[in-house]
Amino acid sequence: MNPVYYLYLAALLFTIGAAGVLIRRNAIVMFMCIELMLNACNLAFVTFSRMHGNLDGQIIAFFTMVVAAAEVVVGLAIIVSIFRTRHTASVDDASLMKL
Repeated sequence: MNPVYYLYLAALLFTIGAAGVLIRRNAIVMFMCIELMLNACNLAFVTFSRMHGNLDGQIIAFFTMVVAAAEVVVGLAIIVSIFRTRHTASVDDASLMKL
């Protein structure tokens, strides 16, 4: 299979994720769209790594997955905290948490 198809898929996934972040106002959906964009970048890294015959892109993709896992832990904790205080996951209401 031609590696260019993987790059087209990565671009499509990144575009869907970016559109989801810009359009949706729910924190959980925005969070999933950010993860989709990170996975699209990982797919592009691995594809370029395969095209050039080295492991640099795969190593970068591995570290990106580690950072994404840490982001999930911290991000979900923040979202749960906001949901407990405001009873909504809307990012528009998050600015109302000022003291």
